Amino acid sequence: MKPWEKNIRRVTPYTPGEQPKDKNIIKLNTNENPYEPSPKVAEKYREIQDLRLYPDPKVEELIHALAVYHGLEDNQVFVGVGSDDVIAMSFLTFFNGELPVCFPDISYSFYDVWADLYKIPYTVKPLDEDFRIRVKDYEEKNGGVIFPNPNAPTGICENLEFVRQMLAENQDVVVIVDEAYIDFGGESALSLLDEYENLLVIRTFSKSRSLAGLRIGYAMGNSALIHALNAVKHSYNSYTMSRPAILLGVASVEDDAYFKETNRKIIETREWFSKELDRLGFTYPKSGANFVFATHKYLPAKEIFEKAKAAGIYVRYFDKPRIDNYLRITIGTKEQMEKLVKFLETLCTSVDGSVM
Repeated sequence: MKPWEKNIRRVTPYTPGEQPKDKNIIKLNTNENPYEPSPKVAEKYREIQDLRLYPDPKVEELIHALAVYHGLEDNQVFVGVGSDDVIAMSFLTFFNGELPVCFPDISYSFYDVWADLYKIPYTVKPLDEDFRIRVKDYEEKNGGVIFPNPNAPTGICENLEFVRQMLAENQDVVVIVDEAYIDFGGESALSLLDEYENLLVIRTFSKSRSLAGLRIGYAMGNSALIHALNAVKHSYNSYTMSRPAILLGVASVEDDAYFKETNRKIIETREWFSKELDRLGFTYPKSGANFVFATHKYLPAKEIFEKAKAAGIYVRYFDKPRIDNYLRITIGTKEQMEKLVKFLETLCTSVDGSVM
């Protein structure tokens, strides 16, 4: 090793879902929204000017739109470049104690990457045999708590009383509820903000608002938490949010009818697809997200994944303990899911012509 190499920070990076170049495949592996963004976003896109100028470092227009939408004050909202940026900034801001931060062992696999990157001590808490988070595992002293609700990749959504219990047991640290998928099922923890000053709720435009390519995420909490996040952000890079992202984000928030309609279609398709999985011999936790986490009683998940990919259908396979026989399947359009069901029917048909 050369002398200068000794000072290089070494971490095991997050592995994102595959992004194939072929536009003809059915892409159900990265939880993107199958529907286009609001038409108002397209209209606003054609009006964008002044890209030669720096964007607003305070992101005031988008922050105000989000605050109004959620019934909050502007000083209760923080905006970043996708929820990944917001969560990473939150790790850097709030998890600076000597005690370990806690999060589930089967969860968003970026959490441990950020902890390693920022040299934050952490401990993972195993989900139970039904893939549920146990509040009792988080009752010991710790340096902070973060968990997704609904969880990923399981799709399980815990109720508001569960979140309240988690907060009640961890009032001395910041508790982050990652609500990337909350618009597809379940009750948000936002109603608890006035009750718990240590609660931070994080959302994204990538899933329910069809804007994964724009990179907009945001956090909501009391003004002290948001002030701390902004102090770290402006110590790192004030101009993180581009002018197009600010303007198009506002346009998306303002079209609430379109937002709710596309979410309704995804939820309806998810429920239909779940029944088809039942028929084909799959089992899965009830999903509150825009995906289903499924395993088949006979066919190995890796085999299904590989054969589906060969057929031009991409789903997500995790080669990890406890979940290596499960597939995370994003909910696409009804037409896309019908094609997947047809493929699965062929794959699951036994020699005598009956479905396994």
